[in-house]
Amino acid sequence: MSGAARPAGHPPTGRRASHSSGASHSSSVQRSKDAVYSRGALHAGAWWLWALGLATAASRTTNPLLLGLLVAVAGYVVAVRRTDAPWARSYGAFLKLGLVVLVIRLTFAVLLGSPIPGTHVLVTLPEVPLPGWAQGVRIGGRVTAEGLVFALYDGLKLATLLVCVGAANALANPARLLKSLPGALYEAGVAVVVAMTFAPNLVADVQRLRAARRLRGRPDRGVRALLQVGLPVLEGALERSVALAAAMDARGYGRTAQVPPAVARATAALTLGGLLGVCAGTYGLLAARGAGFGLPVLLGGLAAALGGLWLGGRRSARSRYRPDRWDARAWLVSGSGVAVAGLMIWAASYAPQALDPPAVPLTAPVLPLWPAAAVLVGLLPAFAAPAPARAPYAKTPRTTSEDTGKEATR
Repeated sequence: MSGAARPAGHPPTGRRASHSSGASHSSSVQRSKDAVYSRGALHAGAWWLWALGLATAASRTTNPLLLGLLVAVAGYVVAVRRTDAPWARSYGAFLKLGLVVLVIRLTFAVLLGSPIPGTHVLVTLPEVPLPGWAQGVRIGGRVTAEGLVFALYDGLKLATLLVCVGAANALANPARLLKSLPGALYEAGVAVVVAMTFAPNLVADVQRLRAARRLRGRPDRGVRALLQVGLPVLEGALERSVALAAAMDARGYGRTAQVPPAVARATAALTLGGLLGVCAGTYGLLAARGAGFGLPVLLGGLAAALGGLWLGGRRSARSRYRPDRWDARAWLVSGSGVAVAGLMIWAASYAPQALDPPAVPLTAPVLPLWPAAAVLVGLLPAFAAPAPARAPYAKTPRTTSEDTGKEATR
């Protein structure tokens, strides 16, 4: 009887019931997984310091053997210490992005030429005549082996930097990193974390909906299947955005405490000056001739920025529940990355030819012993960091009634 009242305590039926049960099941599963990933996990800041140390070492050399060793070190640590969380799957995407960057750099060297003069001509392309105001720019012409080798070294350096950043994204929990940020950066940190988790959540939605298509006997590969999955994925993203906005509003996002105007001005001056000092010091460390002044400027900028962040934290009226502790393992992991960066900067002063092999004349690069040993120090997190926590669920995304309902509308 459609008009009869439903008995008290009777569970709701229909699409609303399946939607609520699927959403509650998915949220409970996600909370359980987050608890497993956070149990005994290393401080997220330690992983970022380790990865930035490897990236700094990569910026000091163009030796393809050392760059390949850095990529191998980062890849091994990621392989043995990453979890099965969604953000841990981003390392492969950064590897592919590095390969794309390398191919683009070589393509530009072939089509637009290279500033490196060479005598070993590989091929001569038809050259497009350009007006006089475009002097110094050419399209086509001679392609030399020296120019390609220079472009290869340059592209490998940039690809290695991307791989190091990808290692940090795969190992550090973005939510735990947000909890470790100072109070002055909480609002900006929330925006960054939401942006960082957008792609993993999008991939998870696509995997769940493809699983729903397989259960219904529909093809899940090809352009047509991808287009049919697009609308449910967009619907899920909008629902997640509305839920996130409601949760942020309920938790008082953007609420600040009253501080004197003098403290606010001092906070802005210290933070801005400190960040400028950090940028100038970092540039000095990464540049070929700025290691002398880079470290003092960097330390001064860090001190000023930390003072500004401490003062700015007084405006944030929030507390931390179970803050992550910086223990001895975090010191070992972060210290290994800092050691790799420091040893590589020192090696660049006494063995510049080994770290930057010349493209003219063409010579085979050699693997310098001490810089290679310094890079191997970056393997310490593979043994010092805690073993990754595995969620007691299958890696195959579980399809809920909500996903099947969305797919059925297609």
